[in-house]
Amino acid sequence: MMQHLLSLRDLTPSQIKVILTRATELKDKLKSGDRTPLLPGRVLTQVFEKPSLRTRVSFEAAIGQLGGYGIFLSGKEAGLEGRESNADVARVIGGYSDVIALRTFSQELIELFAAESGCHVINALSDASHPCQALTDILTMQEALGDVTGRTLTYVGDGNNVAVSLAIICAQLDIKFVIAAPEGYQLDDSFFEDLRGEYPSASLTQTSDPHAAVKEADVIYTDVWASMGQESEKSAREKVFADYQCNAALLASAPTSAKFLHCLPARRGLEVTDDVIDGPQSLAFPQAENRMHLAKGVLAWLLDVHN
Repeated sequence: MMQHLLSLRDLTPSQIKVILTRATELKDKLKSGDRTPLLPGRVLTQVFEKPSLRTRVSFEAAIGQLGGYGIFLSGKEAGLEGRESNADVARVIGGYSDVIALRTFSQELIELFAAESGCHVINALSDASHPCQALTDILTMQEALGDVTGRTLTYVGDGNNVAVSLAIICAQLDIKFVIAAPEGYQLDDSFFEDLRGEYPSASLTQTSDPHAAVKEADVIYTDVWASMGQESEKSAREKVFADYQCNAALLASAPTSAKFLHCLPARRGLEVTDDVIDGPQSLAFPQAENRMHLAKGVLAWLLDVHN
């Protein structure tokens, strides 16, 4: 059966570790000057309904450095706005591609492409999950902390697709996950119950108190308060989340060794202050670079190529 990356739940913990190991190996090779093309002639087609800086460029750089070719299509260019059926679009693009990466609103569209395209499909973001980001975050944690087993990742902010993916991967890898979010913006209790059923040893905590949440944090993580498609809620969310800003006062409640992560783009002065994102505890920009290294690891894993 053809392997895809539609959700982190598609992966076993051992597969996650393989992907992270491949990403690390390929990063080390690049840093040593080794640009051996592992994927010559392979084609990655990206189809985006949502614009992106990091996702698009990281995947294009990844396939290029591996010796393949990248094609980019907006949703409109691909015909996802009704010019033909989405299943037909998937079949056509799949015939030209080895891998399709989709950044879209609907998780169902990604699953349809996996069913119809005949090639490997990557969820490059949906409203439901952001698996490549969460994999990148763990790669970054490993680089900073070594073995992440038993470490604590505290997420401060909206219970969105990034928070969902972080909770899942933390459960899979025995990382303690804590989320601090205001009521009405927290993760569903049923989501945690399902996750504990799947991973009985998972340590999952939810609170509305950000200062309590970061007390034992090895990593403090935040994201924008209003994601794409929520622009009309921006003003209301700024008021609701005002006490959840990652600033010097919040970091003072955490261990001095805690690292700061942000999946970017950052709304400076809202969810994070300049002194935090540009400060000595921040790994936000190495984290952004790691999107490319992780993309290479995913592509190499999906296409089953080795050094």
